[in-house]
Amino acid sequence: MTVENLIIIGSGPAGFTAGIYAGRAELNPLLITGNEIGGQVAITYEVENYPGFPEGLSGPELVERFQKQAERFGARIEYDYVNAVDFTQHPFVVRTQSGKEYRAKSVIASTGATPRKLGIPGEDELIGRGVSYCGTCDGFFFRGKEVVVVGGGDSAIEEGLFLTRFATKVTVIHRRDELRASKILQNRAAENEKMAFIWDTVVTSINGDENGAVTSIMLENVQTGEVSEFATDGVFIFIGHDPNGWMFEGQLDMKDGYIVTNRRMHASVPGVFAAGEIQDNHFRQVASSVGQGTMAAMEAEKFLAELEDTDYEVVKAEALGLELAPA
Repeated sequence: MTVENLIIIGSGPAGFTAGIYAGRAELNPLLITGNEIGGQVAITYEVENYPGFPEGLSGPELVERFQKQAERFGARIEYDYVNAVDFTQHPFVVRTQSGKEYRAKSVIASTGATPRKLGIPGEDELIGRGVSYCGTCDGFFFRGKEVVVVGGGDSAIEEGLFLTRFATKVTVIHRRDELRASKILQNRAAENEKMAFIWDTVVTSINGDENGAVTSIMLENVQTGEVSEFATDGVFIFIGHDPNGWMFEGQLDMKDGYIVTNRRMHASVPGVFAAGEIQDNHFRQVASSVGQGTMAAMEAEKFLAELEDTDYEVVKAEALGLELAPA
């Protein structure tokens, strides 16, 4: 079986950036995309704060440019999903949903995060029938209708503003009495005549009709306990994300689902690195993920250079925390 120099797991900004740098270093990296190429930025309507694009550009356009640049420098793209890894042996083992198995001298994990659910009655049953986690993807289907947005951070307000292009009214429901979004987004929302707000309130269930389409939600005021029903055609949920790190459990040091790394993107096993939201639960920006992907690739290159003069058994012993028997 061919042993890859470097496998990059994930195709968000961190993964593609790692592919660009590893490709330029002539490592011939293999990048396995995951289920959604581009990660979260691929479903972002407009990216305004990425350096070098003063006019902004769409998330899908940015992902396309990332991919073209990575492929230009020799990164190979495999459209598959990693569902298991084995870092207890070296070369490392990476297995995919399609049944393929790869061996790699080094790995960069950049699997990102997925939207968090409310976990309330009706949510799962009505996904795709009025419940959505992506305004950019589904906003068109709510042209001329009224929708609600659940959440109060940047993502919720960005997506809410985008939805006003289609919906006649967008009501933001937030469990606190003020938004957590940046001031510029708060100002835009306050000035948009199509946007309204319900404060100190949570959604407790989502209701549908006999055809399986969303008709209303049940609300509860967290201050008074008052319960009410609110009619709506769609529910867009933006309450955060959970890291996609389950395949690394038991293989790497983790905390709250995130891979633990040092400042140079090293995970707990030598030769394994992590970049982007799988290890970053604080910044969560395209620009920061790009920087982390850069560092991870540079450190992987350094690891591989040192590996050329190192026996695989030494690497395996370090990964397992074992001591080699005297020669």
